[in-house]
Amino acid sequence: MHGYTVSALAACVAVLGLELVVLRTGVLRRHTYWIAFGIILFFQVIVDGWLTKLTAPIVLYARQHFSGVRFPWDIPVEDYLFGWAMCTLALLLWERQSDPSDQAPEPQPVFGRRSSSLRR
Repeated sequence: MHGYTVSALAACVAVLGLELVVLRTGVLRRHTYWIAFGIILFFQVIVDGWLTKLTAPIVLYARQHFSGVRFPWDIPVEDYLFGWAMCTLALLLWERQSDPSDQAPEPQPVFGRRSSSLRR
């Protein structure tokens, strides 16, 4: 049995279910989430590529615990699933606990007005 594969898939399903059924933050529908995740993914590839390279691995995976599929380079695909679940859960919980009063107010047009701080 592929313990890491099953665990990574279960983590993804659990996080997705938590968002869709309990938290309902709407984070996954925002383009800013996907931009942030793209940035995370870029750095994950760099770090995971270095940690799991087969020529001089720092992190080793027992063959029986993962699928054996590595992409790109030598990165186990399960690392992407686990990384998505971990980062997405952190963002969902952050969003859920945020206070709406902490949100920046919508900018108001200032046509024809002068700021009092600019007057002398």
